[in-house]
Amino acid sequence: MRVLYFSRDYTTHDNRFLNALVDGGDQVSYLRLERGPHTKEKRALPEQVKLVSWKGGKSPYRSTDALGLLLDLKRVIKEIQPDILHAGPIPSAGFLSALSAFRPLVSMSWGSDLLCDVDRSKWSRWAAQYTLKRSSVMIADCDAVRDKAISLGFPSERIITFPWGVDLQHFTPGESNIRQELGWNECFVLLSTRSWEPIYGVDIIARAFVEATRERDDLRLLLLSGGSQAGLLNRMFNQAGVMERVHFSGQVSPEQLPAYYRAVDVYVSASHSDGSSVSLLEALACGCPALVSDIPGNREWIVHGKQGWLFPAGDVSGLARSLLMAIEENQKLPEMGIKARALAETRANWEINAQGLSHAYALAMQDG
Repeated sequence: MRVLYFSRDYTTHDNRFLNALVDGGDQVSYLRLERGPHTKEKRALPEQVKLVSWKGGKSPYRSTDALGLLLDLKRVIKEIQPDILHAGPIPSAGFLSALSAFRPLVSMSWGSDLLCDVDRSKWSRWAAQYTLKRSSVMIADCDAVRDKAISLGFPSERIITFPWGVDLQHFTPGESNIRQELGWNECFVLLSTRSWEPIYGVDIIARAFVEATRERDDLRLLLLSGGSQAGLLNRMFNQAGVMERVHFSGQVSPEQLPAYYRAVDVYVSASHSDGSSVSLLEALACGCPALVSDIPGNREWIVHGKQGWLFPAGDVSGLARSLLMAIEENQKLPEMGIKARALAETRANWEINAQGLSHAYALAMQDG
């Protein structure tokens, strides 16, 4: 099957989807809408994937670019003649694809595009509904996204829902030298892997960490990734005098990630919006208990007190109290880690979940 895979930028998630498609025997062309300010995936495209040359993919996407890009997208579609156009996120690559009038169109939500972005303006909501109305099938990564699409008028029988999942052979419990290398063997160590952008609430983690360290001087934070809030985070840690208790690891490769999950006591995410967060699933697969914001996507994975804990989204003091509680209940962590791994094995196996793509395509071809 000839697949034109169209996404906003090139990320780790795109790399996994593209690999799954070529492994399944599809002939895949990749269309990149923009090149953002931060590199999100350093690995090259899978060897069998053809990178499409077009007007997009060279700079950040702006809505004013849409008309010119639409005309070139129609040229690309005419030249490639795909059997399936797979596009997402819905308000950007999905919307342009809907404007092209190509069918069958498989629109893929990236979580926050439907859970958050569509409610920012009447235009955003209209664009999402326009895209969904012209989609043969929609792919959702959790029930929260599925329910939102239904509320926007999309028929439930045309939605294929599966968590994106992780490689359970790569993300496993085990040993790590990172804690020892940092001299943190006697400390309680937290890990944040999310991008430093407002939607992911890393600033909430920073403020709660500062608050909690006033009571526990053995608390430490491993902070991965990067983003637009770098200056804000550095100021907060410096002003509170806790910079020596934080380690900035930067952008860590997928090959190195398991060692970080294995090195810590608790994975923390304060995201304001998420579908089935792949970072959370990676932590669970590595047997790392999770302390995450109490939002619908996270509640589909974490039962409070079982695989970790939930705290009120956006509540700095609530997160700080939860951090202190996790330290006090540290004797529960090994059992929580076992339950976390068991959950990942049951529901987050990418090798199995990736089959949802073929189910989505088969359903879409009935509308071709």
